[in-house]
Amino acid sequence: MNVLVINCGSSSVKYQVIDTKTGRALVKGKVERIGEGDTTHASAVAKVLEDTQAFEPATVGHRVVHGGERFYDATLIDDEVIQAIEANIPLAPLHNPANLAGIRSAREALPSVPHVAVFDTAFHLRMPRRAKHYAIDLEVADRLGIRRYGFHGTSHAYVAGLAAEHLERDIADLRLITLHLGNGASACAIELGGSIETSMGLTPLEGLVMGTRCGDLDPGAVLALARELGIDETDDLLNRRSGLAGLSGLGNDLRDIEAQAAEGNDRARLAITVYAHAVRRYIGAYAAVMGGVDAIVLTGGIGENSAQMRRRILQRLDFLGIRLDEDLNHDAKVSADTPVVDISEERALVRTLVVATNEELMTARQTARVAGGGTDVQSPGPVPIAISGRHVHLDRASMDVLFGAGSELTVYRNLSQPGQFAARETVTLVGPRGRIENVRVLGPLRKAPQVEISRTDEFKLGVDAPVRASGKTQGSAPITLEGPAGTLHLKEGLICAWRHIHMTPEDAEAYGVENGDQVEVAITGGDRDLTFGDVLIRVKDSYVLEMHIDTDEANAAELSKGNTGGDLLYQPPESAASASLSRKRAR
Repeated sequence: MNVLVINCGSSSVKYQVIDTKTGRALVKGKVERIGEGDTTHASAVAKVLEDTQAFEPATVGHRVVHGGERFYDATLIDDEVIQAIEANIPLAPLHNPANLAGIRSAREALPSVPHVAVFDTAFHLRMPRRAKHYAIDLEVADRLGIRRYGFHGTSHAYVAGLAAEHLERDIADLRLITLHLGNGASACAIELGGSIETSMGLTPLEGLVMGTRCGDLDPGAVLALARELGIDETDDLLNRRSGLAGLSGLGNDLRDIEAQAAEGNDRARLAITVYAHAVRRYIGAYAAVMGGVDAIVLTGGIGENSAQMRRRILQRLDFLGIRLDEDLNHDAKVSADTPVVDISEERALVRTLVVATNEELMTARQTARVAGGGTDVQSPGPVPIAISGRHVHLDRASMDVLFGAGSELTVYRNLSQPGQFAARETVTLVGPRGRIENVRVLGPLRKAPQVEISRTDEFKLGVDAPVRASGKTQGSAPITLEGPAGTLHLKEGLICAWRHIHMTPEDAEAYGVENGDQVEVAITGGDRDLTFGDVLIRVKDSYVLEMHIDTDEANAAELSKGNTGGDLLYQPPESAASASLSRKRAR
């Protein structure tokens, strides 16, 4: 499919026609100086269509900077979507109006083809609550929409996918720190294939030092500047006269700054060291947030092209397992044909990759998928719901410690998944702050121990368990188990289970999904209808069709009133409530 990708800014329109089968750009260009003379967004888009009509694009993808709370995926554009983008103008006053101007002009000129909005913020919308919220009055924050949204999501998602391919690893098994370093710059912590933390916040002003933007700044400094200079002047200072340009006094081109630093210019040297220090600080913070890191990914104009800045950023990180090969770093060149270069020492525990970003290609792929109905899910019927309370899986060694050498699990009740059962044996979970007794063990024994709890249990125990798919326990939380024969201290293994649907291959084919897909699911027929996003599809011959949610999620949908999660409780298949798949997440 040929997709016309339009990136409409305030003073220019960039465009490409991309063949999504080959990933190649058939034509690309840029119309500049919008607002000067007779050049408007409408005339710029008309020029774009003139230059691209020979390639007969089947659909048009539009970059939109701010999608707010609503848009977690690429979305077909209609009048309602346009109204929602308009509503987010206060959150991106420099970007969304220009994006809308391009959308309106292109829809008017090409009314017969589908138009798709691809949002910079979408990739970050699933960040955990602790990463989204600022510590201000919650009612005020909710009323004004003040929270961390994050940006550069299309770039972060694209380079993370290329890094996983290069490492020959499933992205869901990797902990990545992606660094989009250019005139705009942001860092992102990626775990389970999704953003769990990012440096930009309510606007693209927060976070790393950028070309002309200040990045992190004490709010007290903002207030002092506003009192002295006024709101508009302060806005201009922080967005257009700060960052590398403000520190160096030389503009925002790092090449010029590096050249002047080599000549002894102290302000240029200061700009470089402040920039590198900010990025290094975020690497350390995000490694701590994820409990480790498997790869560092550098992209963007600076990340891809400045060997000197890469070296400054990555120095003194040996304690994390990051070791830079100076020769590989110096020689690294990425391109469409060689999009990934590893610049790590061979012995490095953490790989360091330079990756060429291609936001236009990612936009084209998401546009093609949405326009082609790729996010649709077939509906052969509802999915039964199972409610899973806290429980424990044990291996042979942990069974011996907790219940005695050679002990065996005894069946209390068979579960719906073939071969699985709730055992009569129970253990006590012991956390830093509290204990939970009589937690059921599930059989049969596994290769490694694993403990699954809810968010409510987290607070009772005083722990911070990551959301993980079953079996993905590397870098998860520690927990202590007490059994009748002994005590077991697990360094990792405590998780909050990722809500998921078990399917056979035949079920998956019927619903139009694959193993590892994430879908949106509507819960209906209970006391309260509710829609869940991020529901993982798990496919295996031995599975029985069933959606698994924990007690907190069930309580939110009012499926299990009064259930405290003290035992493994399943909603019977004949329950009135059921789950209906509605759409897949575009990838």
